[in-house]
Amino acid sequence: MAQAQILSKNQQMVFQIIEKAKGPLKAYSILYDVQKKGIKAPLQVYRALDKLLELGKIHKIESRNAFVACKNSNCEITKATAFSICEKCEKVTEINNSKLTNYLSNFQDTTGMKYSKYNLEFFGLCKKCK
Repeated sequence: MAQAQILSKNQQMVFQIIEKAKGPLKAYSILYDVQKKGIKAPLQVYRALDKLLELGKIHKIESRNAFVACKNSNCEITKATAFSICEKCEKVTEINNSKLTNYLSNFQDTTGMKYSKYNLEFFGLCKKCK
């Protein structure tokens, strides 16, 4: 198991906001929430987000340009992420599927390209919205 990383004050504040959020948060929403706590500049939020991504504490939902806390303790954040996103309520769920992970870790396209990382987003309707 990897050694626990100590977060800076700014990283801790940003992480707590993302962790408590009901859905993905954009950087400027995070900035709005942390301004009362002392973080004033967008760059401070972006630096904290970059470090949290690197540490695997959060994920970026590319299609939404937003961030969610990692809910999967076995996650290999820097290499492989997959999410299901409800098109109606916008609920985001991290997909933890060993078959998908195994398939994609060995996937090569017709040009012979071997991929080192991926970020997949599947769209549909969740159980509640069907």
